[in-house]
Amino acid sequence: MKSYRGNAIAVGVLFILCSAAAILSIVPLGATVGAPVDFAKLAGSDNAVVTTALIEFVWAATGMGIAIGLYPVLRLFNPALALGSVFGRVVENVFILVGTLSLLALLTVSQQAAGSAAPPSFQATGDALVAVRDWAPGFVGPLAFGIGTLMYSYVLYRSRLIPRWLSGWGLVGAALSLVATVYAGFTQDFGFTTVNDVLSAPIGLQEMVLAIWLIAKGFSAPALASVGSTGEGAA
Repeated sequence: MKSYRGNAIAVGVLFILCSAAAILSIVPLGATVGAPVDFAKLAGSDNAVVTTALIEFVWAATGMGIAIGLYPVLRLFNPALALGSVFGRVVENVFILVGTLSLLALLTVSQQAAGSAAPPSFQATGDALVAVRDWAPGFVGPLAFGIGTLMYSYVLYRSRLIPRWLSGWGLVGAALSLVATVYAGFTQDFGFTTVNDVLSAPIGLQEMVLAIWLIAKGFSAPALASVGSTGEGAA
């Protein structure tokens, strides 16, 4: 019977790195980016923009890695949902990178517009790039995250690879995260609002507890043995 201990540790570490990168990504720029775009201010923050882009790349890469690391284990119990969870997390992080690309493009536009009276086309382009950065990682990405997280949390719950209180917490947290995302879409407020923070906090905390559990305990040996005894997924 294969224990998938390496997968468990890797996924736990990736959860921690992903959460850290997501939080740190707001540090370099703070509230610099917004519509209407302050071209002069953004053009003078080129180092902060590039630093933000690098942090967001780590955020996206680790987010994809979580689902990829879980896939070999989850497919033993439900191949369709395991693959669906990978797809959901990949889509989420592709849209994070779309937001990153829009930020880098916005920097270039700001540098061209700074120091002169920017024509209306520059302002319209800048505001459009800000809108992409708001909607891509602030709405479309989180929708995919919530769906992907629901999928792998459900498989973890049914398989008992981790304690059911922990996987059940993941199911509830992912559902609340989806509610927060839909709320943000209707209000078009993608920042740290009270409603968004309260609804998103459970899944954020659950991921940290899950990370520690996977690093310390790994996946349930009896759950893996139950699959191995049927001849499925045996290493």
